[in-house]
Amino acid sequence: MREAYTFTKKSQINVVFNQKTEKSSATPFPIDERVTHEPLEKLESKLNRLVGMEEIKYMVRELYAWLYIYRKREEAQLKVQKQSFHMLFKGNPGTGKTTVARLLSDLFREMEILPKGHLIEAERADLVGEYIGQTAQKTRDLVKRSLGGVLFVDEAYSLSRGGEKDFGKEAIDTLVKQMEDHKDEFILILAGYSDEMDDFLRMNPGLPSRFPMILSFPDYSGMELLDIAKQMIRDREYSMTAEAQKKLFRLLQHKIASNEPHFSNGRYVRNVIEKMIRQQAVRLVRENSFDRDALLTLRACDLTLEDGSLISKADEA
Repeated sequence: MREAYTFTKKSQINVVFNQKTEKSSATPFPIDERVTHEPLEKLESKLNRLVGMEEIKYMVRELYAWLYIYRKREEAQLKVQKQSFHMLFKGNPGTGKTTVARLLSDLFREMEILPKGHLIEAERADLVGEYIGQTAQKTRDLVKRSLGGVLFVDEAYSLSRGGEKDFGKEAIDTLVKQMEDHKDEFILILAGYSDEMDDFLRMNPGLPSRFPMILSFPDYSGMELLDIAKQMIRDREYSMTAEAQKKLFRLLQHKIASNEPHFSNGRYVRNVIEKMIRQQAVRLVRENSFDRDALLTLRACDLTLEDGSLISKADEA
């Protein structure tokens, strides 16, 4: 299981996760306490569907507790310090960044931190224009749509590419100004690969101090990817034979061992499952087999591995 540790640097809270075998010591909310908190109940039901990500889940629960106590201190007329909730998510594709952003937007709405709590997803093309003057206006319009909710910009590091004459830098500068002009009116989450996001922060000296929470999303393990695959298959009303499951697990282990720099994790699994379903359809038409059991079952022969050396005769059963 991954272990989280937190360190503070220049007023930023950095949450970093490492692969560990020992069990996390984090304790959940007591059941008798949890049932009295409707927002947490809703959050728990969604968190429990996520495979792995134990430390991220705990962080979200911890954030709920902090927001709850924040409200209680306000009610007791005790001092409360205004907190910025802008965040940076760092990690490879398919590691759950967008899913967690969606959960957080719901939580901020339930806790009345944001009146709407809607999530606006954006990328470079949504902020950067083609001509002088377009970029600032596009960025301001996007922020305006996000007021009362969360603006999630994926692959944010792409804004820092293209050189001095590129309009990406103008988008960054406009975002920084909008964060100041609309303080506490929306939450900005920037996401992307870890190394590239570090480079991105160096683009504007005002950026690092504006993101007090930095969350790192590690790659999934082979077993976690298999669990994700099983969940996807169940959601689509299919099932896998034991042979297909073994073959899929071997494929996933092989992909992890290849150490691809930007492995797409859950997205890769989704693509594999969708290809299996298409291969099953071709097989069923060829076999003229359309009974309920046949329609439900994905077999090992429906999984085409990228490396032919991984396929054994037993797998084709």
